[in-house]
Amino acid sequence: MTIEQNKAKQHVIENELEMLKFGKQISQSLNKGDVIYLHGDLGAGKTTLTKGILQGLGFTGSVKSPTYTLVETYPINGITLQHFDLYRLSDPEELEWIGIRDYFTNDTISLIEWPQKGGDFLPRPSKEIYIQYADTGRSITISD
Repeated sequence: MTIEQNKAKQHVIENELEMLKFGKQISQSLNKGDVIYLHGDLGAGKTTLTKGILQGLGFTGSVKSPTYTLVETYPINGITLQHFDLYRLSDPEELEWIGIRDYFTNDTISLIEWPQKGGDFLPRPSKEIYIQYADTGRSITISD
């Protein structure tokens, strides 16, 4: 990997409203087929960022964390956004049992929280977003 391929963009987010706005901005750079890994501790803002992305794509309904359902699907304007939360996954092989490979198509955008729990059952990401606590806000790093 060259240095240019590994360039990361950093952003500081001060509050929930800024996180939603930032998600809307990110939505403008997404394409069908993208797989985005979302990294961050519990409560860091991964689902809030996802809500902002959904709003940026034109979704107006409620957004909930798929912590217990594993995936929430949102059809929006000719695409399907899939929001995965693998936090409660005890074995990556469970993904094979739910037919995980069928979720990733050229007509979907997939946002995956806790991707490290998915092992080799997940496709390579188009982008990775790291959210960390920073003072009273969040520091976000995006790598392509």
